[in-house]
Amino acid sequence: MKCRVCRQPAVIDVRRHNANFCEEHFVRLCRDQVVKAIEAFEMLSPGDRVLVAVSGGKDSLALWDILLALGYEVDGLYLGLGIGDYSEGSGHHAREFAAARGLRLLEVDLRSEHGFGIPDGSRAANRPPCSACGLSKRHLFDRAAREGDYDALATGHNLDDEAAVLFGNVLRWEGEYLARQMPVLPAGNGFPRKVKPLVRLGERETAAYCVLRGIDYQVEECPMAAGNRHLGYKAALNAVEAQSPGTRHAFYFGFLDRAADLFRSQMAEVDQGLGTCATCGSPANGEVCAFCRLVDRATGDRGPTHDAAVGRVPVRLESRRDDGVPG
Repeated sequence: MKCRVCRQPAVIDVRRHNANFCEEHFVRLCRDQVVKAIEAFEMLSPGDRVLVAVSGGKDSLALWDILLALGYEVDGLYLGLGIGDYSEGSGHHAREFAAARGLRLLEVDLRSEHGFGIPDGSRAANRPPCSACGLSKRHLFDRAAREGDYDALATGHNLDDEAAVLFGNVLRWEGEYLARQMPVLPAGNGFPRKVKPLVRLGERETAAYCVLRGIDYQVEECPMAAGNRHLGYKAALNAVEAQSPGTRHAFYFGFLDRAADLFRSQMAEVDQGLGTCATCGSPANGEVCAFCRLVDRATGDRGPTHDAAVGRVPVRLESRRDDGVPG
């Protein structure tokens, strides 16, 4: 097995490209794919300050590494979810990555900042764990990007993720979600610009990138994700991809090219109905945003005095630099 570029021994095959690559040219391929995504969807501009949502897993750490290699000014943000040993391990990998490279990692701890972790919060609010987790992440990542005056919030959603979400949304024809399933969501209505630079790379490729770059990451899956429908959609697409390499790419990018514009009006309708949360000042569909309602239910505080616990004061962002000491 030889590298398609240099004919030296290859270390990985990428079936949808029908090609093999040595270490040097595979790393270059991954970075080139990110450049293509950034340029095709106008995600970032030179000089942009970028905040990467870091979980400690392969995708977010690979993304942070690639954006740095491409010359962007990038900080990381880690959200402690209070999921026992899993969160402890995830935080460790994020901190080690940042400390080894002298990078700035901001941290928000859900339990100490807002009084609950995902396991107890989801039970108290009667929400599935992944629903409570996604809601908390979106709110706190958006808030940190706004308050830190970052030009863009980047997440590690890869091609496998986006194709699986698209599959689920198409099965149910979730128009609002299909409208938002774009690699870029522009800033507006109180939200920061959100970008997904890994949409041209699959999970296997980001994992291989981390191995070849010596990036240690959280391998274990979140224990709260068991039974999540998204994993079932991903498994179904994996089976199709194994028989027909390139299907995921064709499905997702075919949607972007041929169908995404059909749903844009639904996104505009939702955005026009947004107001401002009376508790924390974030965008909201009603008087109080969904995150503040979750906090109320999770902490047992449903009164108007909850302002001090949830908002009206900036989220405390703890930065860790190369010495690993809170700054």
